[in-house]
Amino acid sequence: MSFMRKRHASLVAAFAALAIVGAACSSDDGAAGDGDTAAPAPSEAPTAETFGAACSAVPPDGAGSFAGMATAPVATAASNNPVLSELVTLVSAADLVDTLNSAEDITVFAPANDAIAALPAKTAKAAMADPSGLLTEVLTYHVVPGRLAPEDLAGTHETLQGTTLEVSGSGEDFMVNGDAGVICGNVETSNATVYIIDGVLLPS
Repeated sequence: MSFMRKRHASLVAAFAALAIVGAACSSDDGAAGDGDTAAPAPSEAPTAETFGAACSAVPPDGAGSFAGMATAPVATAASNNPVLSELVTLVSAADLVDTLNSAEDITVFAPANDAIAALPAKTAKAAMADPSGLLTEVLTYHVVPGRLAPEDLAGTHETLQGTTLEVSGSGEDFMVNGDAGVICGNVETSNATVYIIDGVLLPS
C-alpha cells in the first residue's frame, strides 16, 4: 500500500472534505467454572479501558459497540458505529478501506461526526474532486504507525501522510496539534487503537 505525499497549496480545503464523514465504540463478560478461568468467547474479545465523555454515545452492544469493534479491522469497525459514520464516507471515497483494514498495528485519530459536519461544505468539493490526492493526504495524516496506549500518546508522532502531529496532555485529557481534543480514547479494533477527536487535523 502506498500513500500520497505530494503537497498541495489547497490542503486546507481538502481536509474540509471531512465534512461528509464520521465513529466508533462496549465491553464483555466471561464466565469461569470451578477453579477455571474461561477464555473470552470469539465474539466477545476483551477490550481496553476507554475514556472520554463521547464514549457514552457508543452503542452498548452489537457490531458498533466497543466489544463489537474489537473483533473487526478499523475501517469495518468504524462503519458499524454511528459516531464515525461521516469519516467512513470519506475513507470509502478515497478508496482507503482495504488499506486501513489490512494495516498492521496503527493508531487512528478519528474526527467525530460533529467535527466533520462543522466544516464548510464548499471546501469539501475540492477534496472530493481529488480523492486519490488531496483527500488521501488529509486522511492519512490522521493515522500513525503502531498502537499508542494512553501512556504513550503525548509526544510527536510521524503520520502515514509523511509529516508529524503533536499530542499534548496526560491521563484522560489530550489535545492533538493544540486544536482537537480526544473525546473518546483507547478504543480498540482488531488492528488499530482509535482516539475519537472533536476537530480535524491538517498537515503543516
